[in-house]
Amino acid sequence: MNYVITIARGFGSGGKQIASQLADRLGIHCYERQILTFASELSGIDEERFVKVDEKKRMLFSRLRKQPLNLETEPTKREFKGNDKLFMIEAEVIRKLADTESCIIVGKCADFLLKDRDNIVSVYIEAPRAECVKSITSKLHVSEKRAHELIAQTDRYRANYYEYYTGGNYWTNPVNYDLTLNSARVGREKCVDVIYDYLKIKFGDKIDLTGEK
Repeated sequence: MNYVITIARGFGSGGKQIASQLADRLGIHCYERQILTFASELSGIDEERFVKVDEKKRMLFSRLRKQPLNLETEPTKREFKGNDKLFMIEAEVIRKLADTESCIIVGKCADFLLKDRDNIVSVYIEAPRAECVKSITSKLHVSEKRAHELIAQTDRYRANYYEYYTGGNYWTNPVNYDLTLNSARVGREKCVDVIYDYLKIKFGDKIDLTGEK
């Protein structure tokens, strides 16, 4: 049986890094921005338009499965503006991925879209603001003041996005997830261990945790 891990994360918490390391350990794909490429192929609409609507900087992908995961999430600089057509196509992409392969999906309300399935593990990663600021200043080479601004802007966008497309649900509500992890307390590598161990607890021998991409 295939399985899907969804990961929501606060900006600067290391959620995307954790997702990438977990995917490598499990031998499965990790999807985030690549979903835009798949959505573009599915709809026949030029990907550049999707990137603009999704309020991300332009990034082209050669192929969905061959694109390496960028460990740095770009901060979201604009206010959230809903686009139902884009979300519906991305939701279809997420469901198709969940139907066809074991994978990790970062963001995109994936936990909500797949919540009625038995083969899903949903995780929320967060860290104290001071730790997030430290991470952002180091990786993006910005001041502490700017890091605070980017964290506030990006997390506000994600919260508004989640609330809008889930009909009022709250992004950081712990009951949305199987696990809520503080990456500063346990460490990012240990977060990978915790999620891996939880997969074994939840699924037992029903899934293969030693697969290859």
